[in-house]
Amino acid sequence: MSEISVIDTVREIVAEAVALEIDEVEADATLFGEVGAESIDLLDILFRIERRLGVKITTTQLSERIQGGIPDEQFGTDDGMVSDLGLEQLHKVMPQIDPAELSGKLGAEDVMGLFTVRNLADMVSKHTVAAS
Repeated sequence: MSEISVIDTVREIVAEAVALEIDEVEADATLFGEVGAESIDLLDILFRIERRLGVKITTTQLSERIQGGIPDEQFGTDDGMVSDLGLEQLHKVMPQIDPAELSGKLGAEDVMGLFTVRNLADMVSKHTVAAS
């Protein structure tokens, strides 16, 4: 499946899960902000991805992929911010973010607020390649 096809399919799945029209779900829209998904919607989206594309991604795998295996104490700071090491990892998964701009400003609880439909589609693509 091509990258464009995966993005379009993930957009369709997200639109269905949150009851929006496909044209309301842009690839670069943030899943939890601009699209308006909630955590329960994420479970539905991942279930629909599995059914439609045959790619099983759990919320644990999603979290691990985002954190990149970096231990919590290194990913975040004592005051609840994402560390510079954590920001470097996030940039690998979410290339749209600017680690320098977010340094010392991104709370760990705010990370998923930056996660886009395209980021999810990229994970689906990588998961598919890894499973092959």
